[in-house]
Amino acid sequence: MVVRFWGVRGSIPCADSKYMRYGGDTSCVSVEAKGQLIIFDAGSGIRKAGLHALATGYQESHLFLSHVHIDHILGYPFYGPIWKKGHKLSVYADHLKPYGGLQRTIFKAFEEPIFPVPMSKLSATVAYHDIESGQTISFDETLMVKSAPLNHPNGATGYRVQYGKSSVCYITDTEHLSDGVDPNIVNLIRGTDLLIYDSSYTDDEYVAKVSWGHSTWQEGVKLCKAADVKQLCIFHHDPDHKDDVMDSIAREAKESWPNTIVAKQDLAVTFTK
Repeated sequence: MVVRFWGVRGSIPCADSKYMRYGGDTSCVSVEAKGQLIIFDAGSGIRKAGLHALATGYQESHLFLSHVHIDHILGYPFYGPIWKKGHKLSVYADHLKPYGGLQRTIFKAFEEPIFPVPMSKLSATVAYHDIESGQTISFDETLMVKSAPLNHPNGATGYRVQYGKSSVCYITDTEHLSDGVDPNIVNLIRGTDLLIYDSSYTDDEYVAKVSWGHSTWQEGVKLCKAADVKQLCIFHHDPDHKDDVMDSIAREAKESWPNTIVAKQDLAVTFTK
């Protein structure tokens, strides 16, 4: 199982020389296992994920959206496989039934005059699935994606890819609870090999951003301890966190939880089944 980071930034893409080492594209992470391409979120990073999919020859892919705030879907029309006839894409998301469902939401987000080509005109075959957080999507008996609700404005969903005994969890965007760890998250991530966690702020920064729907790397450490997580990945970097700030966060986080990595664009992590 290979985890690839195509976009690691939150809120808005950052195109500046001071963001080069960690990357400026917004959220997109892929997991490749058993011949399947599973993608989480369609931020600006999904463009490169699409190039990888085309170069690798994938005829099918699966896109799981944490939610549809703009930084997590803005790259969707630039995911190359949707313009390739014969490709099959399945898109999954929760919390959108009050707005007419996932397909209607995506179609409205990218209609004229915002985007010149209607989403109904894509070359690929695209299926949109409105799921319920807590639902499991099974590819077979050894590969599945589990889900759980997150604490974020308009709702969000966290995911766990389970492939045999290996697993990786994608938990963004979410705001931690004030009175302890979120049981929905703990139950989803328990014992996972890698927790990719919304670490937009430090604890000091969070004081001024309560109720914004995001968390801190310190809260990620608490989750790792509570759920026996093997490795923490700091993710969804604040656009104000340039490379030097991220270096400082990396040092401090590793002192607190040694088995911590900081997500960087183009990073790949491999797990055995």
